[in-house]
Amino acid sequence: MTAIVLAAGAGTRMKSARAKVLHEIAGRTMLEHALVAVAGAGVHTTVAVVGHDREQVSEAITAYDPSIVQAVQEQQNGTGHAVHVALESLDSAPDGTVIVTYADVPLLSAQTLAELLVSHRAAGHTVTILTAEVDDPTGYGRILRGPDGAVTAIREHKDASDDERAVREINSGILVVDGGFLTAAVARLETDNAQGELYLTDIVGKAVAEGRPVGAHVLEDVWQTEGVNDRAQLARLGAELNRRITAHWMAEGVTIVDPATTWIDSAVTLEPDVTILPGTQLLGATAVARGATIGPDTTLRNIEVGTGATVVRTHGSDAVIGDEATVGPYAYLRPGAELGARGKIGTFVEVKNSTIGEGAKVPHLTYVGDAEIGEGANIGAGTIFANYDGVNKHRSTIGKHAKTSSNNTFVAPVTVGDGAFTGAGSTIREDVPPGALAVSAGAQRNIEGWVADKRPDTASARAARAAQDHAAEETSGE
Repeated sequence: MTAIVLAAGAGTRMKSARAKVLHEIAGRTMLEHALVAVAGAGVHTTVAVVGHDREQVSEAITAYDPSIVQAVQEQQNGTGHAVHVALESLDSAPDGTVIVTYADVPLLSAQTLAELLVSHRAAGHTVTILTAEVDDPTGYGRILRGPDGAVTAIREHKDASDDERAVREINSGILVVDGGFLTAAVARLETDNAQGELYLTDIVGKAVAEGRPVGAHVLEDVWQTEGVNDRAQLARLGAELNRRITAHWMAEGVTIVDPATTWIDSAVTLEPDVTILPGTQLLGATAVARGATIGPDTTLRNIEVGTGATVVRTHGSDAVIGDEATVGPYAYLRPGAELGARGKIGTFVEVKNSTIGEGAKVPHLTYVGDAEIGEGANIGAGTIFANYDGVNKHRSTIGKHAKTSSNNTFVAPVTVGDGAFTGAGSTIREDVPPGALAVSAGAQRNIEGWVADKRPDTASARAARAAQDHAAEETSGE
């Protein structure tokens, strides 16, 4: 079985430097949605036809699957020409079944393609067209049937008569055809139409003329046949796909409090009894384990969330959150952050390329970069891991059950031993032995009269004088 995915169109209405088929919904480009669908239908060989913006599109295809054959349509002379180019790119003409589909119909599913194939084979058709009935068929090719209901032709809108334009059954452009017939029929296509192009749909008339059976598989879910030509359509189909994704996960036992403000990418996985609160985006390959609560107002991309964890008002990417751990609110997880079971990353904490051990806590107002924090350790508020010397990044280690005080700076590379403590306001430049207390601040010194001398005629100076005068009056009264 062979699939031909047409991805050569210009997409001028997108008004974008990016190729139309590379615009994304639900975490995948439209092109990738098409390739996932044909792969899921059991296709053995896939040919992608590229043309406009082909450098971008070819790079994306190779990154997705380098085994996909790429055919270049130098001049876009219609869908029939595109299929002809695809067939020429193969080492030999396909003798099995061929699916022809498009890279800009992102809601088309593998299940629908599989059902189309079953219908085609069961009926013994040479050509089977995926069709749908719509209220407004303007712009679509119409399915024409004979008195017995058999498909006799597909008439493009610009070539249709008034009676034919009244037909509401439309051609999706997606079809299944026997490979041998396709090769011969495409070679005999002509450009005698309003567009002056080679229409793939003309193979239907050729099949009928040869007495070959042609059928239609009518799809009730019209959304799957809709293409994207501009950003408004992209947003509309994106919203519909997201509605389907959230409905799927709710049916699988996930609580989504407000589906309208929850966005979930296609590759995300969720276990039963996960709760997603409003304003949450789960993107990329994020995976959330049973019983975890995410949100509100949280964006996670490629994050692994453990069983029973809680993530509140957090932005993160490429990180791991352990079982029963807590994150947020207002936390920022950067790539390489890993929080152990029952650990805590609290308010206004940023973590990058660091491991925070089981039960360890970084409660608030802290930057942890390139560090390893041991099991049960506690990091005081206002702590900075100074990991960058202007040229290189260095790592720091905080030992198991170590307790660091507020407003510490750890100048990497430095190690604080297991069970060690640090004093408030300390700058730690040297290793601290296990069980030691490290302090770096000197004794406090008060310089009397400094404000009056250095900041006269300020609000601070006036407040100080008033306090001094009041203290003097109380002393004299004694």
